[in-house]
Amino acid sequence: MTDPANEDLTARARIRDAAIRLFAERGMDGTTVRDIAQAAGVSPGLLRHHFGSKEGLREVCDEYVLDRAMGIKEEILLDGKMASPGFMPSVHPTVMLTYRYITRALLDGSPAAAKLFDRMVGIAELWIDKTAPGVTEDRRGFATVLIGMQSGLIAMHDHVSRNLGADMFGTEGYTRMVGALIDFYSTAMLDPELAAAAHRAIDELRASQKEQ
Repeated sequence: MTDPANEDLTARARIRDAAIRLFAERGMDGTTVRDIAQAAGVSPGLLRHHFGSKEGLREVCDEYVLDRAMGIKEEILLDGKMASPGFMPSVHPTVMLTYRYITRALLDGSPAAAKLFDRMVGIAELWIDKTAPGVTEDRRGFATVLIGMQSGLIAMHDHVSRNLGADMFGTEGYTRMVGALIDFYSTAMLDPELAAAAHRAIDELRASQKEQ
């Protein structure tokens, strides 16, 4: 006989996974509790039993998607799996779903969207500590701009896709975008002297504002 506790956990995971897919496709406002329950093969009552409400379910989905995205990123960059045959094709569907989900989640103007962005910035700060601790004196500012740039790229999906000549959520567009990002992140855009001069100019601007 199947353990009822295991069945309960399986139902919870099915609900979460169905919600992630539907939120990515339709957004939070365009998805009902009944839609999610039907896609997961459970009753709306069981959904509420596990998550309390659609908002509670969204919070769980946000956390899960970020944790999964960071897990893949660590496997690629820290565990060296980028060179492993078959790894990128195996995680590509998950990466695409993550992109779609975060695009919808960040742009709905809700307090949950603000919370998601703030958590992404916090994760970026920890990532900086782990991989490039000396890259900036303003870790919070660096992390905020980094997440803003990455999120903006996703938010401008239509414009980016049009100029890439392929949907950035499809394999052709995604691989071209990632190739450009690799070139971007691996190339110093400013020489050290110019960067130092720019920082001095910023410091002078701050000082002049304080004097006013």
